[in-house]
Amino acid sequence: MDSLPDAIVQCILSNITNAKDVASSSCVSRRWKESIPYLNRLVFTRNVFDNLKKYSPDDIVGHMVSSIIRLEELVVYCPFTGSGLASWLSLAGPSLRRLELKMDDNLIEQNPGSRNPSKLDCISAAMHLESLKLWGVNMTHCPKWDTFYRLRDLQIVGTVTDDSTLSTALRACPNLSNLLLLGCEGLKYVSIELPQLEVCNLDFNGLGNCSLYLNCPKIQHLEVQGCSWIRVLETRLLRNLSISNTSGRVNGVVFGKLVALESLEMRGVQWCWDAVNEMLRLSSEVKHLFMKVEFTGDSDSLQPFPEIDFVDFFNSHPKLTKFDIHGAMFAALCQRNSLKNVDYRFMIPCLEEVVVTVRSPLNAEQKMSTLESLINYGKKLRKMRIKILQMKSSHSSTDDFFEEICRFTRMNRRIVSIE
Repeated sequence: MDSLPDAIVQCILSNITNAKDVASSSCVSRRWKESIPYLNRLVFTRNVFDNLKKYSPDDIVGHMVSSIIRLEELVVYCPFTGSGLASWLSLAGPSLRRLELKMDDNLIEQNPGSRNPSKLDCISAAMHLESLKLWGVNMTHCPKWDTFYRLRDLQIVGTVTDDSTLSTALRACPNLSNLLLLGCEGLKYVSIELPQLEVCNLDFNGLGNCSLYLNCPKIQHLEVQGCSWIRVLETRLLRNLSISNTSGRVNGVVFGKLVALESLEMRGVQWCWDAVNEMLRLSSEVKHLFMKVEFTGDSDSLQPFPEIDFVDFFNSHPKLTKFDIHGAMFAALCQRNSLKNVDYRFMIPCLEEVVVTVRSPLNAEQKMSTLESLINYGKKLRKMRIKILQMKSSHSSTDDFFEEICRFTRMNRRIVSIE
């Protein structure tokens, strides 16, 4: 490397981002040491200071940050204090574009007697941020943030907060295009109005009874977990939608027209049938449908899905190319009268792949008839996977069911496989 120009050496060394490696590189030669200030990214791993006792992590991080002329990205997973963060951002704040902090010890700072400034408040010194990622945040008090006009990406993983505090934080980020909130606790009613938001991933912990109101005219990708009531007004650009509730019941959904929807995932233990029916009605243009809802019912009692007409379902979803059917939905398509409207004119025009999860050997004859109908009327079908999941082998009809499934697989071995 001695024969390379300085600019090339700096370019090569700029790919070293781990703080420990950066420190080692500065000891190689004077030339390498003089190239360190031209780095633009530093990463401090969780255990980087485990064997250092003489200096505090705050001082070491501060020294390295101060040695760089224009730091654009700072990632800190090791423990630090609010005072340390305030010191680093006073030096690098104007040039920082991306900031990622693991704030698991933030609970300590809620002590009223603590002299440490709030870590959340300190972030306001980096006013030109484009991306902010926070891990393990205690957001029980409104952060003292000015407006982050350039911030496009906000990700918060593991936080305790409330409706008002979260709303205040989001108002300080008016131009977000990507929002990720995972493992959020303490929320009851969440309202998000961001005109530039395109991708939104929300995961709320608790009893699954949170309510969500979303008004984002540019939203294209939406994932929601843990909500009982969902209202999304502007949906003309929405292409990918996932709704899940593993702790509670999905009671109601209100969406605008889903004219651009390509992928829909519905997951959870229990959905009210009106909510299921409404989503199926709105998703007439969907290409990939994933259904893993185990039960329906408007009360705490778990009810099976009502009968679904096979012909009506596929006629209502003419663009469907991939269909993931789990348990209850498959059973609803396998009822006594589900196939009554099938005739020689019926055709499933676009279906190419089907994944069927079967958990019970009961009603084997109807299930086989439905599988055969998918083969016979799915003119473009090229792959069918049948997943046998947690089936009780002690049931008297299990052997008969497996005989039928294996016969069906042999007859259609180019298309059908069993897992």
